[in-house]
Amino acid sequence: MSLTFPIPKNVLACIVKFNFTLCLCFSLLSHSSLAMGEEKEISESQPEEFSATQIEFFEKEIRPLLIERCQECHNQETSEGGLDLSSRIGIIKGGDSGTAFAHEKPAESLLLEVISYKPDAIVEMPPDGRLTPEEVAAISKWVSEGLPWPGAQPGVMQAEDAAGNPDFPFSEEQQNYWSFQVPQKPELPAVKQQDWIRSEIDHFILSQLESNEMVPAAKADKLTLIRRATFDLTGLPPTPEEIQAFMVDESEDAFAKVIDRLLETKAYGERWGRHWLDVARYADTNGMDENLSYAHAHLYRNYVINAFNKDKPYDQFLHEQLAGDLMPDPENEQNTIERQIATGFLAIGPKMLAEDDPVKMHMDIIDEQLDTTGKTILGMTLGCARCHDHKFDPISTKDYYSLAGILKSTKTMETYTVVAHWFEALWRRRLEFQNGMIMKRTGIRNRLKLMD
Repeated sequence: MSLTFPIPKNVLACIVKFNFTLCLCFSLLSHSSLAMGEEKEISESQPEEFSATQIEFFEKEIRPLLIERCQECHNQETSEGGLDLSSRIGIIKGGDSGTAFAHEKPAESLLLEVISYKPDAIVEMPPDGRLTPEEVAAISKWVSEGLPWPGAQPGVMQAEDAAGNPDFPFSEEQQNYWSFQVPQKPELPAVKQQDWIRSEIDHFILSQLESNEMVPAAKADKLTLIRRATFDLTGLPPTPEEIQAFMVDESEDAFAKVIDRLLETKAYGERWGRHWLDVARYADTNGMDENLSYAHAHLYRNYVINAFNKDKPYDQFLHEQLAGDLMPDPENEQNTIERQIATGFLAIGPKMLAEDDPVKMHMDIIDEQLDTTGKTILGMTLGCARCHDHKFDPISTKDYYSLAGILKSTKTMETYTVVAHWFEALWRRRLEFQNGMIMKRTGIRNRLKLMD
């Protein structure tokens, strides 16, 4: 879905529309991830939840073991013997030999039998070598406790036709969280002081004031008004000449003209672009173990400032920063370069450039990019799902690595060896383009001089 409203040039509209964007992003995410089936109770009484200690034990001891030794052959895509060990429902459902978990008698579970390597076991698993005694003991403890799993409950198993992601079934409370709801336009609340209302938003402000037996602040005088507006929009005080011009302007749209003038200033983009640069973790240096300078980071900074000043549509603003290198403009070389510069959003930020393990360095950089993207655009900590399903938000590890796979194909560094250096070909191209334009203009001027 494409969001079509622009980056707004009105402080109040900016707040409202930004919140709308976050809510819409949240609702899209929830619609794609929160589908889930009904659960089928085994016992009549409502079971209690697994304890935090049990879930922690599962995350630290069991899940890594299942991933490393079992799930290569037993997952949702590849379920040898019909067995899927990547989800609790898959274990309960079992495979060709029946359920892998005996709810009534956990000690007799097929899962424990196959890892025991006993002579009478129907099969020996894992086939490439038995688990250590400590690993067997850990799985035995986990099975005896009823397969503790995030989001699951003791004595409860999901229906076989459960939809969505059975590895992380979301509770009703999670689904009903306010930020995951589709935005709805509410009814305007009734107010008494109708003559104070200038916009629909004023209804909500005044309604809360009146419900608390409060009244709006007195109308500001013209000097206070122009100072507030100028500081808010540009971060600078108004000049004496600007104050005088406003004070003597008696027209009905005098203040509107002040706002329009302020929005046309370069200072507007510098003032409000800073807020985006803050969440995008902009800096001129790396700031980590090797605090190297980003030689061309200022180009990304200027891109953000110009985007605000040009009223660039918000959806385009996001698209260019996440995939600007995939959006060439055959008709305009300058647009192509600008979109490539926008991907500085992914390139800048703190990165461990002296990590000895190149694979870890690469994945750490991807994690930093994902974490920043989630916090900046969605207000969510996607990075939490790197090692386990998110504890609170509807983000699974599968979601995380689906996104990570995209960034894995993105070239951020020249190499992943100590000390790594950024891939700055795009920045160099921008500078070459600028230098080329300067040379062309210089050549034209020289020819004009000769003609004179």
